[in-house]
Amino acid sequence: MPSPRNQNQPLVVILTGGIASGKTAVSDRFAKLGVPVIDTDIIARQLVEPGQAALGEIVEHFGEDILDHSGRLDRSRLRQRVFEDSLQKKALESILHPAIGQQVQEQIASLDSDYCILVVPLLVESGKYRWADRILLVDVDEETQIERVMARDSCSREHADAILKAQATRDQRLAVADDVIVNQGNLEDLDQAVLDLHARYSRMANQ
Repeated sequence: MPSPRNQNQPLVVILTGGIASGKTAVSDRFAKLGVPVIDTDIIARQLVEPGQAALGEIVEHFGEDILDHSGRLDRSRLRQRVFEDSLQKKALESILHPAIGQQVQEQIASLDSDYCILVVPLLVESGKYRWADRILLVDVDEETQIERVMARDSCSREHADAILKAQATRDQRLAVADDVIVNQGNLEDLDQAVLDLHARYSRMANQ
């Protein structure tokens, strides 16, 4: 059970899911309903912009060649580096996770709303944000994920499968979820699922 919520802050609903599950489609629908959406991936990208302290720490650890010709972070090179080396991945996380967590807390504290959506794609893998009030999982079967990744990234099945294997399993995500949206139907089904949850979270926030 989560700890009692500070009534001065909104109910916090974490939105998570594996790659190509449709997290953005779901978060966009909540946003259209006027629900504040805080996305940890967006925060992470902002933290590594030129001039940010986190970028300096990344360069100090990984070297100048992690930057492109314009002095910006070469994301594809960094992804490859950490994908192939678990120690490098942990080093990157030790730089980014505390900074992201601080930004999340500051943004939540600034909100004036019944509830908010906090997008944390790698919730299970990180072990973070367990203080949240609810965990909403966008769920699809693995074959659908593979097909979507191949179509989106124009990559091989082997590459898509490797990405999935590097993430938590579907069963691991389902085990931590309070609510589940199965995103394998049509857009009307997705719209209705979000509307139903919006009503539920609004009621919970005002109890």
